[in-house]
Amino acid sequence: MAQPTDDVSLFDPVNGLLCDRSNLPFPSTLFGWSNDSICTGPLELGPDGTHYGFVESGIATLRCGGRSHQLTHGMYFSVPGQCQLEGTGNGFVATRIGYEGLFQLGGPIEATGRLRYIDGCSDTLLISPPVKGDPCLNLLHLPPHTRQTAHTHPTVRFGMIVAGSGICRTATRELELERGMIFSIAPDGLHSFNTNDRSLLVIAWHPDSDCGPTHQDHPMINRTIIEGVSAAERLRRADESFSPADSNR
Repeated sequence: MAQPTDDVSLFDPVNGLLCDRSNLPFPSTLFGWSNDSICTGPLELGPDGTHYGFVESGIATLRCGGRSHQLTHGMYFSVPGQCQLEGTGNGFVATRIGYEGLFQLGGPIEATGRLRYIDGCSDTLLISPPVKGDPCLNLLHLPPHTRQTAHTHPTVRFGMIVAGSGICRTATRELELERGMIFSIAPDGLHSFNTNDRSLLVIAWHPDSDCGPTHQDHPMINRTIIEGVSAAERLRRADESFSPADSNR
């Protein structure tokens, strides 16, 4: 396993563990898989956590819960608990240790994002956090001739370059970005992704989030109307009128 040596580290999509960030507040690990799985055997993913993956090329077979799912180029998944992955292509898996997410399959991805991001870029939330604060999987698109503003993220980022090419600039060096590369960005690591004549398409996984549904704010409760008032508003009013003394009655 190659350990990160800088704010941004790049890895080839070899089979197995690439980066261990289990010592962070949101403990996470990064795996790759490749055509080598035909010779080395499937990628085994353990029971303690939820695994988020993407198929960059070829065909992969995901086995979990006694079932098999065939995934093709551009598909992604989220699997809580133990599972097994093998196939004829390349991809990556990010695992959020100690977190139980939802089982989801999706794809193929689109050519650009649906949400506005910095410096003319766009992104799509591929796998949303079920509850505010949970992990998420994202698509990021950079048009040609993008000069991204240098920035940081408060938590680790794992991901993969899935189309196009570009350059990652850190505080100390420039790294060529090509399709098939897997990356890790350290918390608070200063970096920017940039493009020349070609666009760049990136899958980026976050171990946490600062938006998403809460018990007080989600579509089901917001759009439930009781006597002309949203159930969310009724809950808010009840919370505001609650006093600590009420809990002792």
